[in-house]
Amino acid sequence: QVQLVESGGGLVQPGGSLTLSCAATGSFLTIYAMRWYRQAPGKQRELVTTITPNGIVNSADSLKGRFTTSRDNAKNTMYLQMNNLQPEDTAVYYCNAERILVAGPKYIYDFWGQGTQVTVSS
Repeated sequence: QVQLVESGGGLVQPGGSLTLSCAATGSFLTIYAMRWYRQAPGKQRELVTTITPNGIVNSADSLKGRFTTSRDNAKNTMYLQMNNLQPEDTAVYYCNAERILVAGPKYIYDFWGQGTQVTVSS
């Protein structure tokens, strides 16, 4: 059974940094594009960044320069390095896989992790 497990969230002061991880576990063959989303209290979930299997990144314009996305395919893990965090970055951050190839073969589409809370406050 495939799982996406986020970690690295927590409480940080304004101006601080955090690195989130999203590890894919279980039995699968290939994970295609992966994404970070976030959902702030009372707001809709928004796309933060997308990274393809070969490392091409597309991020929200408002976050470029502060957030950096990477992935280690050998470890089946995606990262989100967040710098100069501000209170408006407070949200639950979710990992998403656009498509996962599993044995069969068959595809699993739009697969989500459980989320990790990031709180930016003094």
